[in-house]
Amino acid sequence: MKVLIIINDAPYGTEKAWNALRIAMQFQRDFEGTEVRVSLMSDGVFCSVSNETTPNGFYNIERMIEAVIHKGGKVRLCTTCGEARGLKAMKLIEGVEWSGMKELTQWIADSDKVINY
Repeated sequence: MKVLIIINDAPYGTEKAWNALRIAMQFQRDFEGTEVRVSLMSDGVFCSVSNETTPNGFYNIERMIEAVIHKGGKVRLCTTCGEARGLKAMKLIEGVEWSGMKELTQWIADSDKVINY
């Protein structure tokens, strides 16, 4: 099975990114062999920024994305959205890839399930 999760919301301020990544991680735990893909768009591209410092006991999006990648998941951020927000000059989480609409539409067409946050 191939699952695509699209995150359009900022990493903090709402719990959308957190819940999206929780679902991604749960798919990886419960359905071995599932190809989990995460696409970061709009303010969701900020989920890819490295070196986060969050308060103790608070969720950390960077660690969650690293966990998804460590288990074989793919995480891509929209080049147009990232460049518009100045991310080209920032350090990103290792393993996150830049991509465009062509790659995203290929992922959508090729996925068994698409979840949008």
